[in-house]
Amino acid sequence: MIRLLFTKYRFYTLSFLALTGWMLVFDDNDIWTQFKRRGELGRLEDEKIYYQEKLKDVQREREEVLGNPKLIEKYAREKYLMKKPKEEIYILVDDENQPVEK
Repeated sequence: MIRLLFTKYRFYTLSFLALTGWMLVFDDNDIWTQFKRRGELGRLEDEKIYYQEKLKDVQREREEVLGNPKLIEKYAREKYLMKKPKEEIYILVDDENQPVEK
């Protein structure tokens, strides 16, 4: 059977082997590049999930803050360390560096 492949269909067999070798090693989309891209795709999908969760947190905070003017001031003071002129701000944090008052 193998002898038949190399005698009768020699041109097709060699062409197939050459094309396969070219695609696996020398092509722009060779097998190593595909593995790298698959890994990068997984990393980017993980980042996408992370940023979607962060976006939900920011939207939730925004909805809480925009409804109450006192919360807007509190949020600006705590998050962005804004203050009135001639005023000092002290932020109390716990052992995990989180604000004591939430």
